[in-house]
Amino acid sequence: MPDSKTLKKMPVLLTDEEAEEFVAHADLTEYDLSGFRPMTFEFPDEEERLLLSLPKRQIEALKLLAKKQDVSYDKLVRQLIDRALKAEGV
Repeated sequence: MPDSKTLKKMPVLLTDEEAEEFVAHADLTEYDLSGFRPMTFEFPDEEERLLLSLPKRQIEALKLLAKKQDVSYDKLVRQLIDRALKAEGV
């Protein structure tokens, strides 16, 4: 594996096809991946929208907590609801 001084910069890949082509042929050990951060993906079986009105102070508190946890606030709300449902045995 090359040392960090000789690592290549990642190219900008604008489409899925470009990314697939790059990954199919590139040796990723030659590239500087230090700027990458972990990601998670959610693939729900079915989704429905829920319109929910909350006091502004709660929305602001959710946004602040989400920022601290480095997630979007709507994802945080889903996580909190999921935890509450599991705690209730649902």
